[in-house]
Amino acid sequence: MKFDNPHISGATPRMGNAVTRAIGSALMKMVGWKLRGKFPEEKQLIVIGAPHTSNWDFYLAMAAMLSVGLRFSWMMKKEAFVWPLGPLWKAMGGIPVDRSSKNDVTQQMVAYFESHDNVWIGLTPEGTRRKVAKLKKGYLRMAYASKVPIYIIGINAPTKEVVLDKVWDLTYDTDVDNRKIKAYFDKTFTGVRPENG
Repeated sequence: MKFDNPHISGATPRMGNAVTRAIGSALMKMVGWKLRGKFPEEKQLIVIGAPHTSNWDFYLAMAAMLSVGLRFSWMMKKEAFVWPLGPLWKAMGGIPVDRSSKNDVTQQMVAYFESHDNVWIGLTPEGTRRKVAKLKKGYLRMAYASKVPIYIIGINAPTKEVVLDKVWDLTYDTDVDNRKIKAYFDKTFTGVRPENG
């Protein structure tokens, strides 16, 4: 698999500055990992990352994001957004989600996309760090309802790479899309703890 050097396009949500990029790059070098691939030319995306087999995945993703100045958003229960960490979560891209709301999480994300013209929302479709036979389908429901593309990012431990892969061609058949995406992750990437993947 051949990759170009990562670059940020004009459509990519941005955050940070030269200092935070230097910190992210230093962290990636320190652990011996690289960010490889190419960012898509999409202003709105649902970014799915897998295999999610270790707590290290989150730190790798955050360091990779910092190293290039990418801002991706992620969902967190609204109760976590209290002082003193609430403002930090929001600054890092956290989106408060009301799990008790009459509007389900999918509809909350549809509304979020409608009110933000340049946002990438990151999800781990397994929903756990344990081995799963199927991915949870929430990411597909959000993509279909929001009419937002899905972008694949893979963790590949043997090569120590966070891989910016591709926008996935959706069929809009939930079972077909979910099965094919899971099979693609299984075939293409190996997690930090492969026994969990």
